[in-house]
Amino acid sequence: MASELYSRHVLTLQDRIFRFSRRLLSSEAAAQDATQEVLLKLWKLRDQLKNVNNIEAYVMITTKNLCYDVLKSKHSKTLELVHSNYSREGSCLSSEIDAKDEASLVSKFINDLPEQQRAVIQLRDVEQFTNKEIEEIMNMNSTSVRVALSRARKKIISELKKSSDYGIK
Repeated sequence: MASELYSRHVLTLQDRIFRFSRRLLSSEAAAQDATQEVLLKLWKLRDQLKNVNNIEAYVMITTKNLCYDVLKSKHSKTLELVHSNYSREGSCLSSEIDAKDEASLVSKFINDLPEQQRAVIQLRDVEQFTNKEIEEIMNMNSTSVRVALSRARKKIISELKKSSDYGIK
């Protein structure tokens, strides 16, 4: 019975776990590792999942906590530094190509947001969670969620306007 619950509710969230991890960790390899680790952790806890009211929120909280742990670790800081250096070198070569695609610009602007705003906008605008679910996942009050979401959206719009003003489009 617990295996069936895991398969039906947790495994179906694998793509969401990956996208959320990718947004928080800024590295595809680290996000893949985090996704596997979350799935393994939840598999080990599969017998207790029947006591969870909102499995989707529980899975996303587990993912967020794991990603934050990874970001705090020394290994992650090295990985992030290497990743950001690589991204800057590569962006010079491909910036003209990538700049034409507004979606990639938005993605870049989201990645440049502070950690909390990045997580909130990912959960709300990409994963389509409700504000109430985001409050639970991020352990924030409703005002903080709305403020973080508003600031993130304003920053992205501002950056898009700047890029179009400079003819980067």
